Amino acid sequence: MRRLFVFLFLSTFLVLPAAHAGSVRKASRPAAPALTLAQTVLRMPLAKGVSLEDAEQSMKLRANALNMKLVAELPLSRQVEAITGKPSRYATIFQFCDAMTARQMLDYSLDFAAYLPCRIALVEDEKGQGWVVMMDLNLLINAANLKPELKAKAIEVRDMLENIMRAAANGEL
Repeated sequence: MRRLFVFLFLSTFLVLPAAHAGSVRKASRPAAPALTLAQTVLRMPLAKGVSLEDAEQSMKLRANALNMKLVAELPLSRQVEAITGKPSRYATIFQFCDAMTARQMLDYSLDFAAYLPCRIALVEDEKGQGWVVMMDLNLLINAANLKPELKAKAIEVRDMLENIMRAAANGEL
């Protein structure tokens, strides 16, 4: 009798919830199209002679000129160095926002909260090459089925962010 009780207990609390969680996960998440990670981002190398510091300054200046607010900056490499006490390749994530467009996107769908604010990373690869990296917003814009006026705003934001990336990559002030 005790074995039956243990079996029923384990079945109820361990096996069934795990089976149910798997079925819920599959039912609520359709299979994603096969994309590589590289296909979901836009990357630009820093031009020869453009330092990471130059790129950072150019990015901030261009964003300011375009009225894209720098709302956050995550100095990832400095944080890793503080934790480990060891040097880390440069990596900083900058977050930019056009508040009015962001509000309109959220009003359209709360799911856009997962993509706000817009991020541009400035990173150094293992060979010392600097890169500017951002999510390919075309994928999001095309998948969102936006109203024409909201799609135009999203494209405008995408264009500004790509402008910021080019300024950083080329060290433009």
